[in-house]
Amino acid sequence: MSDPYIKNEVLRADLTELINSHCPIRELAGATVLVTGATGLIGSQVVKAMACVNKEQNADIQILALCRDPKKFEQVFDGLLDMENLNAYYCDINSEITYQGTIDYIIHGASPTSSQYFVQYPVETILTALNGTKNVLNLARKKEIKGMVYLSSLEVYGVPNTPNGIVTESQFGSIDPMNVRSSYSEGKRMAECLCASYAEEYGVPVKVARLSQTFGAGVDYQDGRVFAEFLRCAMEKKNIILHTEGKTLRTYCYTKDAVSALFYILLRGKTAEAYNVTNRDTAITIRDMAQYVCDIFPESGISVEFDMPENLESFGYNPEMVIQLDTSKIEKLGWKATVDLKEMFLRMAKSFV
Repeated sequence: MSDPYIKNEVLRADLTELINSHCPIRELAGATVLVTGATGLIGSQVVKAMACVNKEQNADIQILALCRDPKKFEQVFDGLLDMENLNAYYCDINSEITYQGTIDYIIHGASPTSSQYFVQYPVETILTALNGTKNVLNLARKKEIKGMVYLSSLEVYGVPNTPNGIVTESQFGSIDPMNVRSSYSEGKRMAECLCASYAEEYGVPVKVARLSQTFGAGVDYQDGRVFAEFLRCAMEKKNIILHTEGKTLRTYCYTKDAVSALFYILLRGKTAEAYNVTNRDTAITIRDMAQYVCDIFPESGISVEFDMPENLESFGYNPEMVIQLDTSKIEKLGWKATVDLKEMFLRMAKSFV
């Protein structure tokens, strides 16, 4: 890129790689794209990817970044604020969205993401999933959009009962609806059903992306999720303290790969269908990931400790499980993961500096 309008060096390199790949983002040339949750990790990189393809390849995508906080918008998109085809739209998705202009595509990523928030504010978590998605779908229907993708989560699968925890898009495990931590999982499930229902009843061309935990360049240094906590411990030379036995095994996805997947689903996916998004080669337990971080940053001199609290529920952890998303379906669209687990941590560490 000709100048550092994306100030994070690692993220700038990621986005350059994305827009020069086979990702179909250039097919959005001349279109207006609304991104909700635009200041979040994934939403902000979706916006920045389109801004980059505009600047580097003259795509003329009109980007409408929906968010609530003007200060956060200015902070997240510092360096891009003078771009004519990037505009903020300040709105709470829990209220009716009354935007008057044209919208061709929608990427709906607005959602709470903190496990502690889910247990402290389960009502708000559920209602944001349902009412927020309803308001976005109503807007999509009114604008007669060409395509929409809803950002869902692997948590819709609950606790899988499949061999090795490998799940396709049609295999579901159990979720306890009387556990308030399920507010996020159940909210995502119902929002997906709402998407399918709008597609069937009103013809809204919406698709669903079921993302695994996603990290890499762009993650906030103070992020509370395990991958960020472990890396932060390594960088600060503090031992990693686990509050569970760390038996949960799951797969992960690099931020750039997840953003690329959203464009594949938006432009190549079938209406009213869901697609798993992860790197199948990253399967690892929480405990092993903690040790892995110690091993790939030996200069930190840290180790893994265990401290089991009595009030574990207050941490907002999910039940222990083994879950690996099968990505055969999205790979048939032409997408594939490109960044392995070690490189995820190395790039995120470099982006933190």
